[in-house]
Amino acid sequence: MNAMQISQAAQALYRTHGGRAEAEAAQKAREKTASGQTAEAQDWRAIQAAIRRVRGPLQK
Repeated sequence: MNAMQISQAAQALYRTHGGRAEAEAAQKAREKTASGQTAEAQDWRAIQAAIRRVRGPLQK
């Protein structure tokens, strides 16, 4: 995924899941890692980081 796709996915996930979006992305990353899909897991970790940026540093 490129940076634009990651940003769009993060925003969509945040709109859909709100405060649970980061946890959802982390779960997807764990699932992909467990199934050996390392590139997809890396994408989900990047989405997780983008969600953290969208949310802001003080929100939990």
